[in-house]
Amino acid sequence: MKTCLVAVALLSMAGCKRGDASTHLEAARAALYAQKAEVALSEYKLALDALERNSGPEVALYRARALRGAADIYAFQLHDPRRAVEVYRELIATCPEAPETMEGRLHLANLLRHEFRDIRAAIAELTAALARNPPQSAELAYTVATLYFELRDYQQVTIEADGVVRRYEASVWVDDALYLKGQAFSMMDGRNAEAQRAFLELVSRFPDSPLKSHALVELGRLKVDLGESERAIEFWVEALKTHPDPKVVQLAITRVRTHLRATTPDSVGDPMKAFDWGVPGAAVSEGGKPLVLPKTSAEAVGASKEEAAREERQGDSASPAPPPQSAPQGEGSL
Repeated sequence: MKTCLVAVALLSMAGCKRGDASTHLEAARAALYAQKAEVALSEYKLALDALERNSGPEVALYRARALRGAADIYAFQLHDPRRAVEVYRELIATCPEAPETMEGRLHLANLLRHEFRDIRAAIAELTAALARNPPQSAELAYTVATLYFELRDYQQVTIEADGVVRRYEASVWVDDALYLKGQAFSMMDGRNAEAQRAFLELVSRFPDSPLKSHALVELGRLKVDLGESERAIEFWVEALKTHPDPKVVQLAITRVRTHLRATTPDSVGDPMKAFDWGVPGAAVSEGGKPLVLPKTSAEAVGASKEEAAREERQGDSASPAPPPQSAPQGEGSL
């Protein structure tokens, strides 16, 4: 009799193990710890099967854990993003209020963004997550703004980024949002002034931000577009103090300074060599010989040889004569 009772007890325990969802969840966790992803996935499936035959307040909790666990295995261990997306969506549909669903949405958004390049679907998942006011709301709102930037919807970027600045002003994402806002404005025609305001706000509000030097670089570029090269150089010199790649900034400064030297009237050409000939770089005739330039100002404007000789004899003590009336209009001192 005692033997029969023991046998009945063992059978009962075996039946409980096959049908108890919590037991399968524990087995799945143990398999994951042992790095046996396929075994863990089987246990999650058995847990879901068991829940189909049960009812009670714990069913929703166990189902969320099983679906989230199975989806994570597909996403991170088995690298099957398509199946992972299917299970995450089942999790969201059947267990919208479960704690596991929030992280499931974030994983789903990441897969949609990076694996399937479905940016709008990723935005939809993040927006749904934000509606539940999670602790990481500021980061999620900033991420939504970056996704609109990927879509090149720059107007929407400015709206989303401004929302981060206003709603989460104490968060660590405000300087990032200001920088992104400035970039978005700079990509739109006629919004240069608004881009400058965003970058300047970052510089003034966050003097210790690692983005400050990048904002200064962008301000310099905007000033160059406005023809304010000297002001651009001032911003870039300030950026050099903390920029992670100062060589890039120095190259920009060098290019603008070179352009300024080449285009500033006072520095165009060399007045000391204006009448040089027979020197390296001097003009040459078609035959390849140095081009002989007029020796005197009188000869240069077409005077006769006698007039030129008379001027040459006068030497340096004579005052220069005004050019003849036949000189072309617009010509003056070189």
